[in-house]
Amino acid sequence: MDIFSVISLLGGLAMFLYGMEVMGDGLKNASGSALKKVLGKATQNVVLGVITGMLVTAVIQSSTATIVLTVGLISAGILNLKQAVSIVMGANIGTTVTAQIIRLMDIESGGNIILEFFKPSTLAPISLIVGILLIMFIKIPNSKTSGEIFMGFGILFAGLMNMTAAVEPLSDSPEFLELMSKFGDKPMIALLVGLVLTVVVQSSSAMVGMIQALSVTGAMTFNLIYPLIMGINLGTCVTTALVCSIGSSKDAKRVGMVHISFNVLGTVFFMIVMTIIKSLGGFPDLWTSSVNSGAIANFQTLFNLVTAVVLIPFSGLLVKMSLTMIKPDVIDEEDRADLTVPDDKLYEVPSMAISEAKKAIGHMGEIAFKNLKRSYKLLSKYDDDRIKVINNNEDNIDAFTDAMDTYLVNLSKHVETDADSQRITTLMQTSTNFERIGDHAINIMEVAQSVNEGKLEFSQSADDEMSVVKDAVFEITSIAIEAFLHMDSELAKKVEPLEEVIDDMVLALKDRHIERLKRGECTTERGMAYVEALTNLERIADQCSNIALLILSESDKAILGNHHAYVRELHKGGNTVYNEEVAKRRKQYLDRIKEA
Repeated sequence: MDIFSVISLLGGLAMFLYGMEVMGDGLKNASGSALKKVLGKATQNVVLGVITGMLVTAVIQSSTATIVLTVGLISAGILNLKQAVSIVMGANIGTTVTAQIIRLMDIESGGNIILEFFKPSTLAPISLIVGILLIMFIKIPNSKTSGEIFMGFGILFAGLMNMTAAVEPLSDSPEFLELMSKFGDKPMIALLVGLVLTVVVQSSSAMVGMIQALSVTGAMTFNLIYPLIMGINLGTCVTTALVCSIGSSKDAKRVGMVHISFNVLGTVFFMIVMTIIKSLGGFPDLWTSSVNSGAIANFQTLFNLVTAVVLIPFSGLLVKMSLTMIKPDVIDEEDRADLTVPDDKLYEVPSMAISEAKKAIGHMGEIAFKNLKRSYKLLSKYDDDRIKVINNNEDNIDAFTDAMDTYLVNLSKHVETDADSQRITTLMQTSTNFERIGDHAINIMEVAQSVNEGKLEFSQSADDEMSVVKDAVFEITSIAIEAFLHMDSELAKKVEPLEEVIDDMVLALKDRHIERLKRGECTTERGMAYVEALTNLERIADQCSNIALLILSESDKAILGNHHAYVRELHKGGNTVYNEEVAKRRKQYLDRIKEA
């Protein structure tokens, strides 16, 4: 094998790896919106979890991607550790689908036109032609994603054929055949070779593909194949599960430990069984027989399937073992804001990352709302412990906002559609608005502190008036959060009418306050605290209006970039539905102001 054959082999490997990457990305983009539902719901028990992991991996053509997604979903709180363990077991089986596809290399058409069509030498160019047509010339929804799948498939087989052609001369090399024979007599060395090469290449499918390509030399005996396959399985768990869990939550790290334990136990079990069978003289013709790509694919599938079946009953023990090795944290105090940015491993499927980011930002909105309720309560019942909780939550909200901005900026580099790009913009701006609601809650807390320190008290009428505004602001905040979590345009339309009524109420109450000052019924200090509290409540309603307009912009492009113009048109009174909602809210809240 000369230098040019080596270059051809490495070039074929590069094409194979790139083809897998392109095809996998296309499949993930095509199925991304469904992956979260499948992974989150189809894991009620271990068997269903195994089947789910197997099917997802078969679809996206990468056990690495499945495990990365699983780690990300654990960090996001969608999956628990037991569900994740079952998915990992299934992923090992699903990854064998690639090898089963590659076995098409063994097809001998014998002149049959149908079989000739399924030969890689025919499928590869057809896939490339279809792919390039879909990407460059056909402009329909999702045509580019479909084109990537076809292009990846074609490049994968083109690379595989290149590798096969490059190694075929090795069948006439006595040195190569002797080397393979020596490896076949030393299964532990073959296992180690498979492990190391997989860690280097970082793809078990690529390694199995290389072995399948080498099978054309006739030097791949079963003696050599079975330890190589097991080494490859060990190598992939090092390069995926362990690496993917670094820097993630503790449960995500436990998934990495379980994946390693699962593959090590499966390998030990199989090596023992194979050694016993071989030493007892079982299947005497099997060990030294040459194997083709189909036999290699079948053994890989058998190994992973049997390992899963044997270890499924012990999945609970694997979970307990991981919990022993990676100790759980002490449970945080109940009131602490648990805000976590989604795992950046979800960038693998941008639609899922966007969904989880939306959920996390919605949770931040809920925490900011809780802080608002706590802060308002301080005006009537001061509590130093509540102050600590509010400040702690605000620190978490601020840190989360910064981290989420970074996450979304990085995520924007992975999206390909205008809709996803617009959604990321909406998420970033909504995050900022929720953070400002938290800021206004802090301002109200500071008003309560000044009221407490100055021994100030609001009059009963001032208390009653502000309580009406508080009820309206609490409702508008709740509506904004709910509309955002469900991206509900109809619910979002209810925000602006209520915001207009809140503005009117605050204006009316400030006028009343001035009259009280003139009559000497209120001191300047109390009056300043009262006005500041009202102002912050009004500004919270403004933030809710901003959030609602962002939601409406996604379904009505006329609003996008023209929020103020849209609101001005509503306030002119030409929208019947809007006017009816404003009238309803005036009756609900302004009438109470008059009675207060």
